[in-house]
Amino acid sequence: MTARDPRIDAYIAKSADFAKPILTHLRAVVHSACPEVEETTKWSAPFFMYKGVLCSMAAFKEHCVFGFWKGSLIVDKNGGRVDEAAGQFGRITMVSDLPSKTVLAGYIKAAMKLNEDGVKSPARAKPKGKDEPVSVPPELAGALKKNKKAHATFEAFTASKKREYTEWIGSAKGDATRARRLEQAIEWMSEGKSRNWKYINC
Repeated sequence: MTARDPRIDAYIAKSADFAKPILTHLRAVVHSACPEVEETTKWSAPFFMYKGVLCSMAAFKEHCVFGFWKGSLIVDKNGGRVDEAAGQFGRITMVSDLPSKTVLAGYIKAAMKLNEDGVKSPARAKPKGKDEPVSVPPELAGALKKNKKAHATFEAFTASKKREYTEWIGSAKGDATRARRLEQAIEWMSEGKSRNWKYINC
């Protein structure tokens, strides 16, 4: 097994008690499935590298996330919740929220194969009418008024970055999903982050 990055040891150690077993479990599964994996951090979060970015994990106040860099090519619509609170497995609050070790290992090996073959992530389609004024969902507008930091961040965004949030929230199919996305959006914007902050400059 490759050497562990002490920054990830420290990250896990300072995470909330509920998050520690989740992060430790994910780390162990990644190393088991990919013995050649290299650890690093990006934006202060743990990343796993193998011929490029393989996957990453992060802990928040009440949940963790885990995702593959080329998730749309790895986790099908029945195996994960793509685009849900970042990553492909939604908000993880306990180890049992994750697929089994065998299933996760299969995803990891699929991610390894994509990197070995030099397969690139599917290009995102450019939104139509990108120069048109951004229509802000009422619930987002209301939440922004209550959070000065998030509001300042949103106002400083380019139209395309504003649209990333408005379309993400507006495309939610249910009230519960919309509420979760709204909460996450405000949290990220209050920290000065864009919708896709985890995937920039990698």
